Amino acid sequence: MSGDVLAKRLLVVDDHEIIRLGLRLMLQGLDLQIVGEATNATEAIEAVQNLQPNVVLMDIRMEGGDGLNTLGRMKLDNPDLPIVLYSAYDNPTYIARAVALGASGYVLKSAPRERLHEALLTAASGESAWTREELRRVTGALATPRLSQDIEVPLTQRESEVLRQMALGLTNKEIAKMLGISYETVKEHVQHILRKIGVSDRTQAAVWAVRKNLV
Repeated sequence: MSGDVLAKRLLVVDDHEIIRLGLRLMLQGLDLQIVGEATNATEAIEAVQNLQPNVVLMDIRMEGGDGLNTLGRMKLDNPDLPIVLYSAYDNPTYIARAVALGASGYVLKSAPRERLHEALLTAASGESAWTREELRRVTGALATPRLSQDIEVPLTQRESEVLRQMALGLTNKEIAKMLGISYETVKEHVQHILRKIGVSDRTQAAVWAVRKNLV
């Protein structure tokens, strides 16, 4: 480690000990000092206040809370804190929500070590660590006209539930299981939702839901 005084302070948030141990090994020798670890949303928010990190690396699916919701809460109190999401899921809905909520980057757990190094150091220096490819995938979704945000859309209670789960990145099959309804019924609800809010795909619907504070 090149001088801890100069090293950026990193908080790691992941509920798997093996991932946290692996990250310690992977990040050795970088200008990053892991100043703390957290395993859930509550611990993460406390650690940000207590440890004042320069950058946070956070998992998306954790026990006791969704990393994307945690990202939103952290950004409310710490708008300038760079937060990089670290996920096993290459899910365009997650990526769109991460961009919409102000994440500094999104790194897959399957990505090479160099990609993680680069993303963390870039984010810690206050720059965006998003790749052009990632942003290209969600640009259309984020360009969804904002005027629809102010118009009340008459979603049924069930449609609102389905939309909330879509925005959390669940597949139709997972939504069907969670809500105890058939896969075909979920597909119908999704089509109705897209038509009602005037978007063409799930990713745009997720961004719309974030902007409406439904998730």
